[in-house]
Amino acid sequence: MRKALRWLLSLVLIIGTVATAGAATAADRSADHKPATDTTDIKDRILAIPGMSLIQEKPYEGYRYFVLNYTQPVDHRHPSKGTFQQRVTLLHKDTSRPTVFFTGGYNVSTNPSRSEPTRIIDGNQVSMEYRFFTPSRPQPADWSKLDIWQAASDQHRIFSALKKIYPKKWLSTGGSKGGMTATYFERFYPRDMDGVVAYVAPNDVVNTEDSAYDRFFERVGTKECRDKLNAVQREALVRREPLEKTYQEWADATGATFTTVGTLDKAYEAVVLDFVWAFWQYSLLSDCEFIPAAATASDQEIYDTIDAISGFSAYTDQGLETYTPYYYQAGTQLGSPDIKQPHLGNLSRYGYQPPRNFVPRSIPMKFDSSTMRDVDTWVRNHANQMLFVYGQNDPWGAEPFHLGRGARDSYVYVAPGANHGANVAALVPDEQAKATARILEWAGVAPAAVQQDAAKAKPLAPFNTKLDRQKTEREQHTLRP
Repeated sequence: MRKALRWLLSLVLIIGTVATAGAATAADRSADHKPATDTTDIKDRILAIPGMSLIQEKPYEGYRYFVLNYTQPVDHRHPSKGTFQQRVTLLHKDTSRPTVFFTGGYNVSTNPSRSEPTRIIDGNQVSMEYRFFTPSRPQPADWSKLDIWQAASDQHRIFSALKKIYPKKWLSTGGSKGGMTATYFERFYPRDMDGVVAYVAPNDVVNTEDSAYDRFFERVGTKECRDKLNAVQREALVRREPLEKTYQEWADATGATFTTVGTLDKAYEAVVLDFVWAFWQYSLLSDCEFIPAAATASDQEIYDTIDAISGFSAYTDQGLETYTPYYYQAGTQLGSPDIKQPHLGNLSRYGYQPPRNFVPRSIPMKFDSSTMRDVDTWVRNHANQMLFVYGQNDPWGAEPFHLGRGARDSYVYVAPGANHGANVAALVPDEQAKATARILEWAGVAPAAVQQDAAKAKPLAPFNTKLDRQKTEREQHTLRP
């Protein structure tokens, strides 16, 4: 799934003073070997976990916030064959509160933040960096050990270690690839969590069948907006020669290179083909008014518009490097969309390029078509206390998770007019209340009034402008879930 700029769902937040503590492990602590109890400082209890070490503690009012390393096996099937250090963060409130396990599916933010379920239940939050995203990458990197079962097993070991300290209910959550990660964790370790809240999680069951995306782009928004976006995208290919000259000048000035994708021309077209998808993923229908009329726009206006939405740094070597683990997974298990875009006619030379084009050739890849079928079948037949939230205007929601007759206490909701940032708060009022009530119930903290009437359900923690408001940054890199 190669796409363009994304809002980082790992919540990059503005925070206050940061205090740095030197790296420490349980072995580094004083030889006061008293057993960990509820009266022991929480940091000492955490560092008493074998393999857990402290990178940094950051102060935050009302919480303790830790950035940690946890020693994980490279291969959970053969733990003796090497280990690596995986970054984990912990927003600690109280061991008497429930805990949310947040996964972004990419790098972990090292600044304090709360996911929506964490605020709803007023709990603790553990966040995990996905394996193979640096610095949580084994050295040397055996890429065959990057799969959804290994990642779920990472999560299982972290949960098992921390459950002894946080004995109350646990929920898993994540947005986009993080929502996928939370779902896969539930599939492989269904006894760990007491509930799952998966936001905007794509479900590409049959990688070679993507007509759902084509139908989505035929009806999303309004015809006026669709035509306007299509015209700008088409014009960027009509004017390929002068705009690629501008692109080359930028690359020369910044030192950008194109070894992985092959050529500047292939990178340019990949960015342009991302444009319409990226607009609907990150923008609202009302943002269409800022798109210029293609027929009268200057070359620079076309270039700047594509750059603002898709990002011309997307398919440079420098832009791709951080996301190599994602493209590897897209090309081996997760799948990736391939849309037709008929309005481009014969202007496209390469079409939607596959993930293989965005991973260095030195890394072998082979796609397993059975993986997503297995997950989809399991969710349909065995989902229990799972909540899926999608945005009406988000392209990734064109292939969502579905619930079958075997599902229990599980739900799929769609937020009207919402994009890839859809959440419970964006649902219509009755669905918002019901979803909030179920999250509170699963976490074991639903007030009596809510148990009697779901319409009274509200988040238990007040909104915090630093912890809860996403500082969404449109980064110049490829669009991905």
